[in-house]
Amino acid sequence: MIASLLRSKIAIIGIVIVIAGGLWYGLTSSSSSAPAGALTSSGSDTSGDQSIVTTLLTLQAITLSGTIFSDPTYATLKDFTTAIVPEPVGRTDPFASISAPTTATPSVSTKSAQLFQPVKK
Repeated sequence: MIASLLRSKIAIIGIVIVIAGGLWYGLTSSSSSAPAGALTSSGSDTSGDQSIVTTLLTLQAITLSGTIFSDPTYATLKDFTTAIVPEPVGRTDPFASISAPTTATPSVSTKSAQLFQPVKK
C-alpha cells in the first residue's frame, strides 16, 4: 500500500515538473520576440503609413456643396414615410390590481402627433 502511494506521488510530481518546464520554456522563448499582435516601429514599413496619409489627404480634399439638392433627379424623389397614428394609452399602472381605481390618462396632444407627419407640398 505504501509502495503504490509512493508511486502515485512520484507520478504526480513528475507530471507537475513536466508542466512547469513546458510553461517556463513557453514563457521564456516568447519573451525574446514580440508577440504576433504587438505594434512595432520599424523604419522600413513606410508603405502602409504612406497609404494611410494618401487616403487622409484624399478625404480632406473632398468638399460638400448643396448642388445635389437643386438637381432635377433629386427633386423627383418621393417621400414614402408613413404617419405614426396615436394609439390609445393603457392603464397608468399595469401592475396594479384590476379593482384599483384608474386615473384618467392624458390624451396625446395634436401638436406631438403632427411632429411625425410628412410635410405636404
